[in-house]
Amino acid sequence: MTAREAIGLVRDNLGIPFNENTYRDTFKIGNPDTELKGIATTVMTTFDMIQRAHAAGLNLIITHEDTFWNDRDETKDLVNNPLYKLKTEFCRANDMVIWRFHDHQHAKKPDQSIVASLRSVGIEDETASMGSGKVYTIPETTLGAFASQIKKRTGSKAFRVVGNPAAKISRISLGPGYASPRLTPDVDVVIGGESPETDGAFDNPEYVMDAVTLGIVKGQIILGHVVSEEPGMEECAKWLRTFITGVPIQFVPAGEPYWT
Repeated sequence: MTAREAIGLVRDNLGIPFNENTYRDTFKIGNPDTELKGIATTVMTTFDMIQRAHAAGLNLIITHEDTFWNDRDETKDLVNNPLYKLKTEFCRANDMVIWRFHDHQHAKKPDQSIVASLRSVGIEDETASMGSGKVYTIPETTLGAFASQIKKRTGSKAFRVVGNPAAKISRISLGPGYASPRLTPDVDVVIGGESPETDGAFDNPEYVMDAVTLGIVKGQIILGHVVSEEPGMEECAKWLRTFITGVPIQFVPAGEPYWT
């Protein structure tokens, strides 16, 4: 089997039509007709992650995010960049192939990224999909205790919390990556990957701070983009094993980029 044939199986098993006009879900480097030795799934193709995949004998990387530091993986301005040269040379020298799986992972139902991200914070919903706006009710706890539980479950070292740690909360909404939900009256806490502090379409941090001043229960937990979506790529590896056989398939984490 070639890398191209493996991705053909991915497309065949999506359960939704493939958008041929996508600029994200395409091959980013390598020869798609390379013989497949094994598949690595990850959320971010850092050089370190690529090296670890190669060392494990995996030569097709299915990544959720970009490879060359911009959403479109545009490289025309990078040809003289030393990091770009080293990264591409390593991939070419070792027959590594990278394909991005972003738009269609979020479009399929259920959305692996949301299902797994919810599970990572202790909420089970095997039918979750992007943009559903679901509110989940958990046993009443404090924002501080809930945040501590998430820290323990995810292993995150640098996630952030906005709100009164003593506030009693029970109604949760989650969106991984940039899909951090907007706080509404029927939600106590929103969990997301990334969120602007100000100048956004709706600024959850400032809203929470105003709510705290007024004695209204609101909170926000910002996991970080990688921490919020990495579980989805582990889920992806499990899914791939249901229809691709004969080669190893392994989740290779990129790891949380931030530290404090």
